[in-house]
Amino acid sequence: MGSPIPLVDTGTLGPDLERNESQQFLMNRTVQNFSWSGLTVTVKDRQSKQATDLINSITGDVKQGELVALMGPSGCGKTTLLNVLARRPAGSGAKVMGDSYVNGVRIDNGAFGRMTSYVEQEDALIGSLTVRETLKFAADLSLPSSVSKGQRIERIRTLLEAFGIQQQANTLVGTPIRKGISGGQKRRVSVVSQLITCPKILFLDEPTSGLDSRASFEVISYAKELARANNIIIIASIHQPSTTTFELFDKLLLLSAGRTCYFGPVAAVDDYFRDIGHPIPDHTNPAEFLLDIVSSDFGNAKGLGVAQDRVKKIQQSWADSAEAQAITRQVSDQVRQEGKDDGKVEVDDLARPGGARITAALLHRSFIKSYRDVVAYGIRIVMYLGLAIMMGTVWLRLHPSQDYIQPFVNAIFFGSAFMSFMAVAYVPAFLEDRANFAKERANGLYGATPFVISNFLIGLPFLFIISMLFSIVSYWLSNFRPGGDAFMTWVMWIFLDLVAAESLVVFVTAMFPNFVISLALVAFANGLWMSVGGFLVTPKILNPFWKYVFHYIDYQAYVFQGMMVNEFSQRNYSCGTGCHCMYTTDLADQCQIRGTGVLETYGYATGRTGKWVGILVGIIAVYRLFGWIALHLRKT
Repeated sequence: MGSPIPLVDTGTLGPDLERNESQQFLMNRTVQNFSWSGLTVTVKDRQSKQATDLINSITGDVKQGELVALMGPSGCGKTTLLNVLARRPAGSGAKVMGDSYVNGVRIDNGAFGRMTSYVEQEDALIGSLTVRETLKFAADLSLPSSVSKGQRIERIRTLLEAFGIQQQANTLVGTPIRKGISGGQKRRVSVVSQLITCPKILFLDEPTSGLDSRASFEVISYAKELARANNIIIIASIHQPSTTTFELFDKLLLLSAGRTCYFGPVAAVDDYFRDIGHPIPDHTNPAEFLLDIVSSDFGNAKGLGVAQDRVKKIQQSWADSAEAQAITRQVSDQVRQEGKDDGKVEVDDLARPGGARITAALLHRSFIKSYRDVVAYGIRIVMYLGLAIMMGTVWLRLHPSQDYIQPFVNAIFFGSAFMSFMAVAYVPAFLEDRANFAKERANGLYGATPFVISNFLIGLPFLFIISMLFSIVSYWLSNFRPGGDAFMTWVMWIFLDLVAAESLVVFVTAMFPNFVISLALVAFANGLWMSVGGFLVTPKILNPFWKYVFHYIDYQAYVFQGMMVNEFSQRNYSCGTGCHCMYTTDLADQCQIRGTGVLETYGYATGRTGKWVGILVGIIAVYRLFGWIALHLRKT
C-alpha cells in the first residue's frame, strides 16, 4: 500500500491557534470518535402537504481509524444522511433535527468543515490537468502559506505512493477528447485531492460508483489503509459491494426507508441477522442478501405488502435490540463526559490561504486548462477563424460606392452578431469549471469571489487574441475603412462584444448549470439581442416596448453602433454612373455620399464612442455581478 500518510503537524497551522482553547482542542487533539444522536430529516410532501421523514432518528458512533459502510436500497436516505453528517444541505425545504459530536462535543460548522472533507459521487476533476497538478492546486487552495513548498511536494509524493498512482503522476486526468487515467484511478485522485489538508473525518459518496469489482476493491482497500495508518474516520455510502469489498469495512450502517436496520461491526452482521430470523445463506454475498431483505419497493401487491411488513419488523428489531440501546448509551456517556460546548468556535485565518493566494492559484490553474483544453478556447479560435474566412470571402473587396453600402452594413452586423452568438461554445468549458468550484466551495476552500475574478481575468487575453485573429483576416479582406486607428477600433468593439457575450454565458450558466438549458437560454438571448440591436429594425422605428425594455440593455446594439460609426463617420462613397445618390448629403453635387448620411438613417450620432464603451463595460460588470450573486446564493 505504500508508506503511511502523515497528518499535518499542528505547528504548521500557526501559533495563533493558542488564542482559543476550544479551537486548540479541535486542532491539537486527535479525533477519538464521531457520533450523532437522533438525526431526523423532514420534508413536506408535495401532494399530501404532510411532513415526511427522509431519515428518522438515526444514532451512531464511529471510532478513529474505522471505515464505515453506509448501505441501503435506492431511495433509503443514504446520501441525505451522509450530507447531514457532513453538515451539508439535506435538500430543498428540509428540516434537520438531532445533534452530532466530535469527541462528545458540539462544534460549529466552520471548525467542523476544517477537519473534514467530502468526496462526491461524480469525479469533478479538471481533465486537462495531470494527476500531480491536480494535487498541487488542491494544496495551493487549501494549505496555509506556513506550509512550505517542499512540505507540499513531499505530501503529494507520499499520497501518490500510498494510493498507488505514482506511475500516473504526469498523466492527464482525461477529457472527452483526450484519453487519460482509468475510472478507478480517477476515484483515487478524487479521494487524494481531499486528503491534502489531512482531514480527521472523510465522507465518501458512492466511491465505487461506475467501477468494476476489482477497481472497487482497490479504492476501498486504499481507504481502509489510509484510515488505519492515520487514525482517520471514513464514512462511505456504497450501493452493492462485492463480498471481498464488503468485508473490508469495519462497521455497517444499514438503512431502509430512512430508518436503521443495523449498525455495528461487519463481523457481527451474520450473528445479528441470524438471531432476528434472517440468517445469511452460505456462499452468498452478504451485502446483496441484506439489500434484498430490507428492500420493499418491488413485487406485486401481495409481495409488496409482505416485504414492507418484513422491513418494519427488521427496523423494530433493531430499535428494540441491546445493540441499539448500547450505542445510545455510549453516545450519551461521551457527551456527559466531555461536557457540552454550544459556543461558536473561532476559525483561524491561517487555516486557509488568503484571498489573493487563492485567486492566483485559480488563475494559474485556469491558464493551464485554457491552453490545454481545446474545448475551452482552442476549438473556439478555429471556429472564429473559419467565420472570419467565410465573412472575408463572402464580403470580398467591397468598394466605397453606394452599391456596396448595404453590404458593408450587412457585414458589420454579421461580424458583430455572430461573434457573440458563437460564444455559446463556452458553455461546456464553464460548466466544468463551475462543477469544480461547487465541489471546492462545499469543502470550504474558497467562495464565489476568487472564482469569478479569476474566471474573468483568465478569459481576457484569449478573447483579445481571438478578436485580433478574426479582425486581421476579415477586416482587410472585406476592405473596411483603411487605417490603423480604424482597424484597432474595430478590434476593440469585437473584443468588448466577446467579453460581454462570455459574461452572459457565465451569468446564465451560473444560474442554470445544465448544458441543454444553458445553451438554449444563451442562444435565445443572443437571438433577442440580434432582433433589437438596430440592424433588422432601426432604432427610429423599433416598437417602443422592445426599444425601451431591451434595446438599451443590448450589448450587441452598442457594438453595432460603434462599428457603424467607425466605418461610415470618416468615409465617402461614390454615387456611381448618373449620380443618382441613394443618400442625400452635402456632397451630392460632387456625386458622392458622405458616410454620416448613412448613420443618420439609423439614428446614430458621432462622438459618442466613449459613452458606448462605458455602457458596454457596465453591462459586462452587471453580468459578472449577477453571475457572482447566482454562484453565491446557489449552493449546488
